Amino acid sequence: MQESSDPVMNSQKANTEGKPAPEGADCCLNQEENLVTIGATVPTGFEYTASDEVKEKLGVKCRVSKDRGRIYFDIPVDVLPQVHQLKSLDNLFVVVQEFLHYHFEETKEATLQGFMQLASQLPWEGALQVWRMNNTLKKRSRHKKSRQQCSANEEKPNDAENLHIDSLSLADSSDRMCNLDIPETPNILPSDIPPKCDFSCTEHLAAKEAAPLSERKGEEHDSVADSDSASLLKFRVTCSRAGEKHNFTSNDAARDFGGAIQDLFHWKADMTKFDIEVLLNIHQNEVVVGIALTEESLHRRNITHFGPTTLRSTLAYGMLRLCNPQPADIIIDPMCGTGAIPIEGAMEWPNSFHLAGDNNGMAVNRAANNFFSIQKKRQDKGRISCGIAADVAQWDICNIPLKTGSVDAIVTDMPFGKRMGSRKTNWDLYPTCLKEMGRICRPGSGRAVLLTQDKKCFIKAISKLRYLWCKSHTCWVNVGGLHAAVYLLKRTNTSFEKSEHVDNSEPAADVCNDE
Repeated sequence: MQESSDPVMNSQKANTEGKPAPEGADCCLNQEENLVTIGATVPTGFEYTASDEVKEKLGVKCRVSKDRGRIYFDIPVDVLPQVHQLKSLDNLFVVVQEFLHYHFEETKEATLQGFMQLASQLPWEGALQVWRMNNTLKKRSRHKKSRQQCSANEEKPNDAENLHIDSLSLADSSDRMCNLDIPETPNILPSDIPPKCDFSCTEHLAAKEAAPLSERKGEEHDSVADSDSASLLKFRVTCSRAGEKHNFTSNDAARDFGGAIQDLFHWKADMTKFDIEVLLNIHQNEVVVGIALTEESLHRRNITHFGPTTLRSTLAYGMLRLCNPQPADIIIDPMCGTGAIPIEGAMEWPNSFHLAGDNNGMAVNRAANNFFSIQKKRQDKGRISCGIAADVAQWDICNIPLKTGSVDAIVTDMPFGKRMGSRKTNWDLYPTCLKEMGRICRPGSGRAVLLTQDKKCFIKAISKLRYLWCKSHTCWVNVGGLHAAVYLLKRTNTSFEKSEHVDNSEPAADVCNDE
């Protein structure tokens, strides 16, 4: 990294020069190899699934944190744009320093004093340079989007009218599918990804005083006071804490640590309209200090028409990875809702066929509109190709209009019995729909990835249908504060016709061990 002439960088050097690193600290910025440590929050329970994606697409290994829902990995700084393209990550931050065994003092006052002293001992320079580089990438992305929107408005001023979908026509035709001509996702190599990246972030530097420091170099000011005002940044400290043996609260730590940062950099504290967010993550005796690289979660993609129980795109991606889609696979979501799962599948696995269905006409309408919104965005970007095979249909989950043994994988979010349906109706619904899924799923090679919070009802239903399904793996996840589970089921070799004569009291011939 180049030597910085930034006043913020220089003040940081002056305050930290000659001070030893705190005990138990692990340096997370390797200047010689030009590596930085990136932390990411992921859907709880899918930490190892996210690690597999990072290794597959970036070629680096991940460290799964003891604090559930976080992973860490080291990358070259020029790979940062590709990190924003990963589909299983929610929020990103650059690690300033990580303390695997932080020593907390016996008294609250001494511990908070330690946090205040820690602020001046941390190696801020590298992390701040990564943060500024990230802001430059976001600025390029915004300019590119603005040019594309202007071009689209000039060429197709009334194109939005063509995206209207008649909800009545979808609701009235349960056996009719709307064929979608969605342009195909191009195969992008890591080296081909431009440093613009489609960040799911809002405007980060809105005020004049919050402009990137690099843009202020060379500016002339009438007085020293004007120069100080121009370089002023707004910041806040967010502390997340897990553990029972701490003698302080998250607010205490954020307040005192933030006060020390303000004294160090002379930034202005602002809890809402901040330019830079410093993270203080504490889990038991592990402490990680970082700087946020995303203002809005990366799971906010693809979906423009929301329903009452829209699934997060990152969670949908993790479920799809569990079923391991293969080329030419037929993958269906029989209870699609707004279509988050099939849309994510169509975007990331274009060589498979993705079919969405629901019994609710409004849900089918939302799913179709979400597909068409993606189509329009791709057309506005000038991407013209043959499209993806993806359909939306309205059907009864207990009587799906598909041939027996014609589906390779089923991935769906089942009703929890809270916002949709009820626990009472689930006792009848789960066995019936699981049997119907077993009918259409291919014996021997078929699999199903099912999300539910009604675990008791689900396990009871599976025990009755063990001649069709065997449970292979379980991921415990947190969905909107609810403790839910994602079950990976394998289809047994028993054909559906023969299963009608199977004695349910006898165990199935195929046995899957729960991992």
